[in-house]
Amino acid sequence: MDTVASKDGTKIAYDRRGSGPALVLVDGALCCRAQGPMPELAELLADRYTVYNYDRRGRGDSGDAAEYAVEREIEDLAAVIEAAGGSAFAYGSSSGAALALRAAAAGLPVEKLVAFEPPYVVDDSRKQIPREWVAELQALEAGDAIRYFFTKGIGLPGIFVTMMKLMPAWKPMKAIAHTLPYDAQVVGENCFGDPMGSAQWAAIDEPVLVVNGGKSPTWMKTSTRSLATAVPGARHREIPGQNHVIKAAAIAPVIADFCR
Repeated sequence: MDTVASKDGTKIAYDRRGSGPALVLVDGALCCRAQGPMPELAELLADRYTVYNYDRRGRGDSGDAAEYAVEREIEDLAAVIEAAGGSAFAYGSSSGAALALRAAAAGLPVEKLVAFEPPYVVDDSRKQIPREWVAELQALEAGDAIRYFFTKGIGLPGIFVTMMKLMPAWKPMKAIAHTLPYDAQVVGENCFGDPMGSAQWAAIDEPVLVVNGGKSPTWMKTSTRSLATAVPGARHREIPGQNHVIKAAAIAPVIADFCR
């Protein structure tokens, strides 16, 4: 494990493995560098890239601050990229993809970006995310916050979340459930109104590939295709047989091919 100080002094922990051009992985909600899809993905890409897998603030071995702002998370990513040599490829999943996109729009030195299913809702194939979800997540205890996030935010059936409580991953998720309001703010206003308004993405001038799974719900497919149209010069790709919990073996060759 290595660490780097973000602009506000917060310690950000990361693992580095492999050799080649730098590639930074940006996790989604309830994941960190020790749990979720990124450790396996890092192993699969380490033969071609120097892969940086970091704990977003408030998770794992990274620190936190008394008050949260999306700008601080963008600064965290900037610090990791600086530690990687000053520029890097990036892959973000779910809310991590939303964070990476906002970072690219803010001018971070991202050479190419692969964004997998940032959770924007742009059609009526599911209920809209509640406008109050940041405050409501902040008010809930860990277990209830996880349930709220998956049912109100992602749109999963409640029975699915009830079954998750029996899985080994439930306890690690509860440990970082306090960061769910952070993810809600990263996705933020893009959930409402016109999330694909081109003005917010106009500053992105690096190549972007927006990806969704062939088995993902309609709303995710719609938002992914719409995003590829809204981001200047972006491309779109659908991976057959995959859903929002995409397998590392399915996304690794897509990342490698795009970032060559």
